[in-house]
Amino acid sequence: MANYEVHEYDVLVVGAGGAGLRAAIEASSMGVTVGLVCKSLLGKAHTVMAEGGVAAALANVDEQDGWETHFCDTMNGGKMMNNWRMAQLHAQEAPDRVRELERWGAVFDRTKDGKILQRAFGGHKWKRLCHVGDRTGLEMIRTLQDRGVHQGITVYMECAITRLLKDGNKVSGAFGYFREDGRYVLFKAKAIVLATGGVGKSFPVTSNSWEYTGDGHALAYDAGAQLIDMEFVQFHPTGMVWPPGVRGILVTEGVRGEGGILRNSKGERFMFKYLPEATRNDYAETEEEAKIWVDAAIRGEKTQARRPPELSTRDNVARSIYLEVKAGRGSPHGGVFLDISYQDPDRVKKKLPSMYHQFKELADVDITQQPMEVGPTMHYIMGGVRVDADTAESQVPGLFAAGEVSGGMHGGNRLGGNSLSDLIVFGRRAGAGAAEYAKKHTAAPSIVDDQIKAAIDEMEAPFNRKDGKNPYELQRKMHEIMSTYVGIFREENDLKKGISLLEALKEEIKQVSISGTKTYNPGWHMCRDLRNMIICSEAIARSALSRTESRGAHSRLDYTETDPEQQKSNTAIFQDGDSMKLEKTPTPVMPEELKKLFVKKEPANA
Repeated sequence: MANYEVHEYDVLVVGAGGAGLRAAIEASSMGVTVGLVCKSLLGKAHTVMAEGGVAAALANVDEQDGWETHFCDTMNGGKMMNNWRMAQLHAQEAPDRVRELERWGAVFDRTKDGKILQRAFGGHKWKRLCHVGDRTGLEMIRTLQDRGVHQGITVYMECAITRLLKDGNKVSGAFGYFREDGRYVLFKAKAIVLATGGVGKSFPVTSNSWEYTGDGHALAYDAGAQLIDMEFVQFHPTGMVWPPGVRGILVTEGVRGEGGILRNSKGERFMFKYLPEATRNDYAETEEEAKIWVDAAIRGEKTQARRPPELSTRDNVARSIYLEVKAGRGSPHGGVFLDISYQDPDRVKKKLPSMYHQFKELADVDITQQPMEVGPTMHYIMGGVRVDADTAESQVPGLFAAGEVSGGMHGGNRLGGNSLSDLIVFGRRAGAGAAEYAKKHTAAPSIVDDQIKAAIDEMEAPFNRKDGKNPYELQRKMHEIMSTYVGIFREENDLKKGISLLEALKEEIKQVSISGTKTYNPGWHMCRDLRNMIICSEAIARSALSRTESRGAHSRLDYTETDPEQQKSNTAIFQDGDSMKLEKTPTPVMPEELKKLFVKKEPANA
């Protein structure tokens, strides 16, 4: 058996984005030993790419805001598929977590009286997103990273976890390797927190960074946990579409939050005609009313005017752009136009500095002078590991999950800004839950050598196969399958065809091979990443086939209506031998006192 190094901790956190760092900080503060593993370098987590803001009902700009409204917005945005308890805890605790970041040194934009400034975002009733220009995620990571490093947390960078190890039914450790030179490493741990992010690299056009190969989803699945709601894949409406080398890179919703206008190739402001009937009264009916709202926002004043239709929920805006392009009204490179050039150039550069530089440097477009070309890009998966709302523990004892890798919080569609507050709310809860678990289970983790040998054999196999499959060719096949059969709009025959192709691809992936050495060998990394991506891709396709309705980010061409009966159950994916199984499980029942929040009150003089 090949050599490997060994480290032992009470709690091992896998992933060093917002959720992972916050989990590690919390667990460390509770007096347990903590190891932190990240696939990339510390500080380069995907969280830094979150731009628009962190959603929290501080009520600094709109004093009417409160956790109850944030809770209702989140549930409505998720089409009531959310785990209500997670949505409640999120809305209640987000303000404290943001103030905590401020105490730890986060530098937020400010109102005239020195409070944290908040901006509008799609699906949020009030101005709720606390922000640092359009670099909010970067500031969050900087703050959390400084806090964690000063607490003395040990960090293992450029280290990929390939397998979770178990003692009976509970986790006892994790096996992985260092990407630089292929050194194997074993982590013994009483509790493990997965904070590995999403699955975007299963799709050809995505805003996600290279790390997002569904590692945590697949690790949890292999360990016996359930993946829920995997059919709900959010396509952010605005990613760059030109030039080809930057296709999919995110254009923050903050552009629309600051008054950005969407137009088609005919110059028409098309979002007015795509507003769902249920929410139509929440948005401006005319360009004149929308302009009143934007002008008031620029001046920092309040207004009775309704918000612009561009601030509809992400699922609706993404579908609307898709339909405009399909109807032949798209921009030259297959998107639509997002325009904020009508505003004062200095204001645009101040409010959206990253967007200004991103388009100037990558597309030679000055957004203060001309519109941006944008189109839908795979951005976020609402589905993930089923966890307990209060502790973030999965069904596998000792295994916890937080952030995008966990499911339940966002239901059928995530609201912008809720991701960053999700990271710090449930990152903290996962860290606390893991620390409490480790304190209760004092026995040293037990790991059988056979598990380690199997993990090593899996990593060595691609080098031992001759004339096997090319990993990059198989990734290209996966991208083609997912974009063709499991995209923004879905249909039964396409999904069945996609599943059949994915099953065949899964067999090809077992025959993948690579040459060379383990040192700086990206093809070898891809051999392992493919296994994670095929698990997530199949889970998405099977879950999408099982949901015979359109709801949130899941749109069926053959079932265009929302079925109230299907709100009562989540899709749950789990491993059964060598097969992937799916079952419907009841959604948690909301208590009556929270249901009352959704009942519209009649005016007192009615």
